Amino acid sequence: MCSSYYDASGVMKDLNGEERMEFKKIIQGMAASSLRCIAFAHKQVAEIEEENVKEKKKLKEENLTLLALVGIKDPCRPGVQKAVEDCQYAGVNIKMITGDNVFTARAIATECGILQPGQDMDSGAVVEGEEFRTYTPEERMEKVEKICVMARSSPFDKLLMVKCLKQKGHVVAVTGDGTNDAPALKEADIGLSMGIQGTEVAKESSDVVILDDNFASVVTVLKWGRCVYTNIQKFIQFQLTVNVAALVINFVAAISAGEVPLTAVQLLWVNLIMDTLGALALATEKPTKELMKKPPVGRTEPLITNIMWRNLLAQAFYQVAVLLILQFKGESIFRVTEAVNDTLIFNTFVLCQVFNEFNARKLEKKNVFKGIHKNKLFLGIVGMTVVLQVLMVEFLKRFAGTERLNWEQWGACIAMAAVSWPIGWIVKCIPVPERPVFSYLKWKKRI
Repeated sequence: MCSSYYDASGVMKDLNGEERMEFKKIIQGMAASSLRCIAFAHKQVAEIEEENVKEKKKLKEENLTLLALVGIKDPCRPGVQKAVEDCQYAGVNIKMITGDNVFTARAIATECGILQPGQDMDSGAVVEGEEFRTYTPEERMEKVEKICVMARSSPFDKLLMVKCLKQKGHVVAVTGDGTNDAPALKEADIGLSMGIQGTEVAKESSDVVILDDNFASVVTVLKWGRCVYTNIQKFIQFQLTVNVAALVINFVAAISAGEVPLTAVQLLWVNLIMDTLGALALATEKPTKELMKKPPVGRTEPLITNIMWRNLLAQAFYQVAVLLILQFKGESIFRVTEAVNDTLIFNTFVLCQVFNEFNARKLEKKNVFKGIHKNKLFLGIVGMTVVLQVLMVEFLKRFAGTERLNWEQWGACIAMAAVSWPIGWIVKCIPVPERPVFSYLKWKKRI
């Protein structure tokens, strides 16, 4: 827009090709140092009389005189680089989409750790919005995963990238604070808006509002999201183990003996342990650093993994085996009546769930007691379950349909239930394929 400029002594000179190239180099140098450049210019116009104010036209942005070039530093917030490293360590691929020019965008991305030194436009890691927009759909789908930085982008470019990544099967999260970010926030699987500087439109279009406007909070969101997902898996594993064992023992007993060892009240008590208390105990586990080491879960991954099937089938098989032995041989082994034997079955079954609750805390780790002292609620619920079970067996005979047990019988029940701990440790030494069983068989058949 400028046709002239002032030199250092204040003399106006024409802005020819050589000077123009010199100014462009200065701008690029500032941008390479992550400075945002602003040019100041002016133009002298004739005074307009008041009666002609209505007839005045917009000032044409041409033939301006350049006054100065200013580079403004917009430093990264403290903790951004560490947050980017944490996200990348967790397997999250971060992309920066900005309206800055390509030099500023590359410098800021390198400073944050999004772009590694040596990555440039030739490798496809840095593109401009106009270039990304002009790609064919095939080229866009091919290059979208390689892009780390998109400069000079428009809101449509951001939305287009989100759609492309979702078509590739990725789970996409988008951060934004402006009204123009609303389409991308709404299209993304997870939209994160800023609570302080974010507009109301952006907040309404997002799923999560970051109250402190800090990118480091994204790591907290990621950590807690994985924690909730893992806790759900723990509860499902625990619940399926109880269901399988209760279903098999009652079904086999009903077929063979014509009656079930577990009464309706006892099954309701087991259901209370399985649903309410079990959910409270396992769903209150706090996130750990180990969660960030696990790879992200894809949108096609099954909720019940091979590791969970291994754990729950092993525990359910052991519980069914013990309960069936008590069902058919318990009276002769302990030399007790049928009513006492049914109480032994019920008590052993409940205590097996209490011990297995510890196993469910860790899906893969062998040490199920690590960090257990930090979860006071878990210990409290387990303790309350044991106390209520003692009351059910010893003092609620008519209500629960139980008989009192002596110390030897209590010790036998506890010993049989405690075997689930070494079984859980041994089972976790058995490797399982990462690919889901049904997909794995289908894949083998196709090969």
